[in-house]
Amino acid sequence: MQALARKIDDAPTHYRLGVAFRDAGMKLEAAECIRTAVTLGFPEALFARGLLVYLEREGCRWDPAAQDWAALEAAIAAQPAGAALQVNPFVHAVLSGDPMAIRRVAEHYARFCARLVRPLPPRRAQRRRRIHLAYLSADFYQHATAQLMAQLLESHDRARFEVTLVSAGPDDGSAPRERLCRGVERFVDVRGLDHAAIAQRIRALGVDILVDAKGATDGTLLPVLAARPAPLQLNWLAFPGTSGANYLDYIVGDRIVTPLEHAAHFSEAIAQLPRCYQPNDAHRARPEPSTRADWGAPAGGPLLAGFHQAYKISEGVFERWCAVLRQVPGSVLWLLEWNANVRGTLTAAARARGIGPERLCFAPLLPLAQHLSRLACADLFLDAWPCGAHTTAGEALWCGVPVVTTIGPTFAQRVAPSLLQAAGQGDLVAADADAYERLAVALARDPAARAARRAQLLAQRDSCTLFDGAGYARDFEALCERLWERACVGLAPVALPA
Repeated sequence: MQALARKIDDAPTHYRLGVAFRDAGMKLEAAECIRTAVTLGFPEALFARGLLVYLEREGCRWDPAAQDWAALEAAIAAQPAGAALQVNPFVHAVLSGDPMAIRRVAEHYARFCARLVRPLPPRRAQRRRRIHLAYLSADFYQHATAQLMAQLLESHDRARFEVTLVSAGPDDGSAPRERLCRGVERFVDVRGLDHAAIAQRIRALGVDILVDAKGATDGTLLPVLAARPAPLQLNWLAFPGTSGANYLDYIVGDRIVTPLEHAAHFSEAIAQLPRCYQPNDAHRARPEPSTRADWGAPAGGPLLAGFHQAYKISEGVFERWCAVLRQVPGSVLWLLEWNANVRGTLTAAARARGIGPERLCFAPLLPLAQHLSRLACADLFLDAWPCGAHTTAGEALWCGVPVVTTIGPTFAQRVAPSLLQAAGQGDLVAADADAYERLAVALARDPAARAARRAQLLAQRDSCTLFDGAGYARDFEALCERLWERACVGLAPVALPA
C-alpha cells in the first residue's frame, strides 16, 4: 500500500497486493488487485489471468469468472503453436472439461520451464542390485500429498529399492513431516537451492527413477525435471493431469483415471496400476465419535456434505445441489468456509434459487483429526465437477460416508470414480449430471440405504484395496521394476496396461 501511494499505476505492486490478499483468505479483494495488474500491463499477464479466474472461482463469483475464463482462453489461443508460455496449467486442469485444451496449456508451460535450466549430460539406465527410487516435492509436510504417501513409503521393500525423498518445501515440524523422514532411507532437504543445483544434487545421488510428486502447482519443480537428472522420470499423484513435458516419461494412473483410450490426453506414456492410482494410509486416525451439535450442524434431516475447495463449486454444480435440497425436505447442505468470501456469495446464490440460508451450514477449516470426526457426521458426500474430490473423497469413504459422483473426460473428474470402484461402491458413479441428481435425491431420501452403505464401508476399511497402503507399495514397485527394465534395454516409453 505504501508503494502504491508512491506510484499508483505500478502493475507488479498491484499483483503483489493481490497475492497478499489471497494469502489472507480474501479472494475477491485479491481478484480485483490482479485484474488491475493485468489492465496495467503486468508482464506475466497470461499467468496473472489464470490466477484471476481461479480467485473469482474461489470466491464463487461465477459470472466474472466465466468472462475472465473466456478472455484467458482467447489470449492463449492467440499465441503461436509450440510457444513457451508462463501460463498456469493447474487452472486449466481443474476448471476445463476439455482434455486436449488442458494438454496444450500444459505443453506451453512445460516448454517455459525447460528454458529455465540447462539439461545435464544424459545418463543411461543400468541394472543394479537395488533400484534407487526418489520422490521429489515441496509438499513433504502437513499436506495432503504427504498424508497419502506415508504408508507407501514405510512399506517399500528395502532389499529391492533404495528410497530417497528430495524435499524443496518447508520443515513445519509436524508429525507427518517426521513420519516421512522416518519412513525412508534418505531425506534430502534442498530448500533454498535453485533448480539447477537441485538437479545436480539428484544426479550426484545416483537416482534411477525420479518421481515428480509436485507437478505444476505452487512451488513447481518442473525445471528440475527438465534438467533430466534421472534416466527415468514419472508424473505421479500430485497433479491431476498431464505435465505436458517431454522430459517426463510416464504418468502413473489406473484403468479409470488414465484409460488407454485417453492416451492422446497425455504427453507422457500411460502406466497403469492394477488398483486405484491414489495411495492411502491404513494407519491414519480413525474418526473419534462425535455429534452434529459438536460441530454446529443442525440435527434432524439429511446432512449433505460438499466439503470442497471453493473453486470446485461451479454454478452448474451448485444448481444441482440446490435441486437436491428442494426435493429432499429438511435436508441441509454442509459447506466448508474455505475463505472469507464464500459464505456471502453462496448464501446469496442459494437464495436466488429459492433456498433459504437455514438450509446451508458453513464449517470452519480444522486440523485433520477433527475434520475426520466432523466428516463422519455427514449422511452423504456430494462430489463436484469438472474437478471432483480427490483426497477428501478418500477421507469420506474412510469415515463411512457414501460419495455420489459423476464421471467425465478429464483426469480431475475421474478420481472419485476410481476411489469408489476400489471401495466397492462403483454404482454411485453417475453417467451425467441428471443421473447424479437422481442418485443424490434417492440416497438422501433413503436412510436405510445410506446406513447399509456406511456399514459396508466401515466393515471393509481393513480389507479393501483402497486402504491397503502396503499392497499399493507392492503394485507400485512391480510397475517401477517393469518400467526400469524397459529403460535398461533401451525401449522407449509406451502405454502399459495394468
